[in-house]
Amino acid sequence: MRAAVYAKTGPPDVLQITDVEKPVPTDNEILINVHAATVTSGDCRLRGFKFPAVFWLFMRVLHGARRPDPPIPGSELTGVIEAVGKDVRRFRAGDQVFGSTGMRFGANAEVVCMPEDGVVAHRPANMSYEEAAAVPFGALTALYFLRKGNIQSGQRVLINGASGGVGTYAVQIAAHFGADVTGVCGSTNLDLVRSLGANEVIDYTWEDFTQRGELHDLIFDAVGKRSASDCRKALAPGGTFVTSAQGLVQDRAEDLIFLKELIEAGEMKAVIDRSYPLEQIVEAHRYVESGHKKGHVVITMR
Repeated sequence: MRAAVYAKTGPPDVLQITDVEKPVPTDNEILINVHAATVTSGDCRLRGFKFPAVFWLFMRVLHGARRPDPPIPGSELTGVIEAVGKDVRRFRAGDQVFGSTGMRFGANAEVVCMPEDGVVAHRPANMSYEEAAAVPFGALTALYFLRKGNIQSGQRVLINGASGGVGTYAVQIAAHFGADVTGVCGSTNLDLVRSLGANEVIDYTWEDFTQRGELHDLIFDAVGKRSASDCRKALAPGGTFVTSAQGLVQDRAEDLIFLKELIEAGEMKAVIDRSYPLEQIVEAHRYVESGHKKGHVVITMR
């Protein structure tokens, strides 16, 4: 099978498309023919091995001191189950699924094995394969941090980085929970963020939201570029600040199923900026690393 691999960390050019051995599912695994995957900022950080100092040693131990391990990037995918292990009960061959491989990565390949009890669920009925591939990482991250901030109906919630892969979902999920949402993004994405459910949008190229004199019950920095001390002036008394730079997300299958239900109810959608075939994954990484994407960048396999 074909897969994107890299034998050493570095710039996007270290990525190559090559044939690798097709995996075989164990008794509790499902074998997925991947139709679409994505390139996220996390994939770029792993490929370039660019992590905050607090995570550097942990990631080096996790992924090998001499080479990336596993060498196949990608953490979110969608496709069709080809085969299941003998102990699998939730799924069967032919099921259309989507999910996240998490810290195992390996999704930028034509075929992937995942445990039945992993972060995987049936694909939303009202989404294409490309759209479904763009859900797990961003939406699960947004849901995790909004819950960590104890989001409540009626709160004033600000999302910094509202047009990105995490931020586009954070706006929609916060709106679902009944919050009054303010989105911070660049001037070209103001209409997009409004369309996702933001009651107010702020163009960060013109003004700093911390200097407006407006107070928020919850601030979620979805791009990890602001600190709690930066945002103190914009927090209401007793308000909470959370950031995507605070640590690893604890993905759960039940959360993915919850998000699937929101999608099928018409309360959440994927925002796809660009789509590339697997053969152009180097170009996809370059674009994501430029920092100009809105929503998600998809890799098509079939």
